[in-house]
Amino acid sequence: MAKDPYKYFRIEAHDILDQLGKGLLDLEKLGASAELVARLLRLAHTLKGAARIVKHAKLAEGAHAMEDALEPLRQGATAPIRLDGALALLDAMAVEVAALPKPGAGNKPTVSDVQLLPRADTAVVDEVLGGLAELHALVGRLRAAGDPQVIAQRVDQLERELRSVRQDAELLRFVPISTLFTPLERTARDAAATAAKQVTFSATGGDVRLDAQMLGALHAGVVQLVRNAVAHGIETPAVRAATRKSTAGHVEVGVRLHGSKVVVTCTDDGAGVDLDAVRRVAEHRGLERKLDDDQLMRLLLRGGLTTSSSVTELAGRGIGLDVVRETARQLGGEVTAHTRAGRGATFAITVPISVASISALVVEAGGRTAVIPLDAIKRIARLGAHDIVRTGDRLALPFDDLTIAFAPLARLLGADEAPSHAGSVVVIDDHGTLAAVGVTRTRGVETVVVQVLPAGAPIDPIVWGVALDAEGHPRPVLEPAALVVAIQRTPVARVAPIVRALPILIVDDSLTTRMLEQSILESAGYDVDLASSAEEALDKATRRGYALFLVDVEMPGMDGFAFISEIRARRDLSSIPAILVTSRASPEDRRRGAAVGAQGYVIKSEFDQVQLLGMIRGLVRT
Repeated sequence: MAKDPYKYFRIEAHDILDQLGKGLLDLEKLGASAELVARLLRLAHTLKGAARIVKHAKLAEGAHAMEDALEPLRQGATAPIRLDGALALLDAMAVEVAALPKPGAGNKPTVSDVQLLPRADTAVVDEVLGGLAELHALVGRLRAAGDPQVIAQRVDQLERELRSVRQDAELLRFVPISTLFTPLERTARDAAATAAKQVTFSATGGDVRLDAQMLGALHAGVVQLVRNAVAHGIETPAVRAATRKSTAGHVEVGVRLHGSKVVVTCTDDGAGVDLDAVRRVAEHRGLERKLDDDQLMRLLLRGGLTTSSSVTELAGRGIGLDVVRETARQLGGEVTAHTRAGRGATFAITVPISVASISALVVEAGGRTAVIPLDAIKRIARLGAHDIVRTGDRLALPFDDLTIAFAPLARLLGADEAPSHAGSVVVIDDHGTLAAVGVTRTRGVETVVVQVLPAGAPIDPIVWGVALDAEGHPRPVLEPAALVVAIQRTPVARVAPIVRALPILIVDDSLTTRMLEQSILESAGYDVDLASSAEEALDKATRRGYALFLVDVEMPGMDGFAFISEIRARRDLSSIPAILVTSRASPEDRRRGAAVGAQGYVIKSEFDQVQLLGMIRGLVRT
């Protein structure tokens, strides 16, 4: 196989050109701050040096010319500036980078070909490389180890590292959709300059990651939506001033996942679609005269129809929406639109996805694990015993100034339902409609790869797809909109009245230890009370019932052994289980703990959260 002399330069050059493109647009919008100009000069200088190393004279000359274009701005400037020459130079360099030969490939790129350059996220690549380095180190230590027990431990660690690397590798196939945003902003900027208009641009949802091929396919359609927004939607500065609007129009691109689909919207604050003009053109072509507004919008979306009176560089041939519609068709999706007279329009491309990467909250309920998309979560909070109220045959949760529907997630998943007051509450936001689920515990935020289940699969509507955990086990990924509907429709379960679980009393003179243990237990769904001495704990135990005592040994005054001896001697406290958590690890101390009646003995230096919680679950009954 032929060597690729540009293997690493290609990646570095792509990254530098992306940063230069965004920086040049920021210069035009925000003014030439000395700090920003200095950063761009460093980028150009780095590209020049790298190009010289790989002996690409044309790119080195282009980077040098970029330095010349930026140098006059080094001292900063607050007045608006135009950087047409620098941006044109950037385009020329992008063509050169895209044309770098690859072994066995021949490229003839144009500027439009290189507006989008998807690539693996460098942070994820670094994670994979770091994981591989750890594996090499582990293998070396494994070879040197002679103790079978040590070998077994390191094999377990090796398996965990392999699972982690596999998860990171899965993410390499995805590209954040924010990769589109700088090219789209450039599109809005250039279209506005051509039409003698002023436009600002913004984008949301950039953390959504899609397969690189899908992202590339979406690009052409979204570019056309932005061009249409500028050409047909945004008014000239004079017209906007006459209607008391800001001189500059605004175009916003938004991206969101909705169930098994990705929705890309383009919204402008212009005049809106001229439906009267659409109606006149339709009538001129002999179409039905009595079309309502929705029918006119659908007619416009069919393509081949224009309301422009002349052909310009941006509009006039009626093919812009053809590009958008063809993009959606190729991806098995659809185009929809909504307009408001004098206030703008929104066009949306909605396409199905079979796999996606999202940030998500992993939760546990009823002994099952599930995944909730993070962008649909409004709030996460501890669930108190009296937080849930009953309204008719439904449960509800007071939230800010509202009362929203509530249901235990365990019940929605068909698992054994835990008491509704245990654990945490997760508030779901489906485009302004709020509902809440109760979970046993939250297990942190992860970036997960979602395999979307095919249409017609025999699954619950609240399940969008599945994501594998580190062990390769599938976890259901919940669909926020369907989840909200299910919560709203879930009646109160016909079960015996819920009995509030007794709290666990932590007894330790160390504030740090108390806070750590409290955090662990509350995260696991237990109510917790605290005492800083054995004497305080005895006083509290005479006034309140407890499910378990978690006790330090070495405390001023009465120590932990004496405390357990005391409670075993009292009829009202003798049946309450107790666990000693101590730094004293001698066999004699362990025997003494068992002798006084402790059901568990945990060494602080060997502290294992999972082991402790398992021990507590075996002793505590609600």
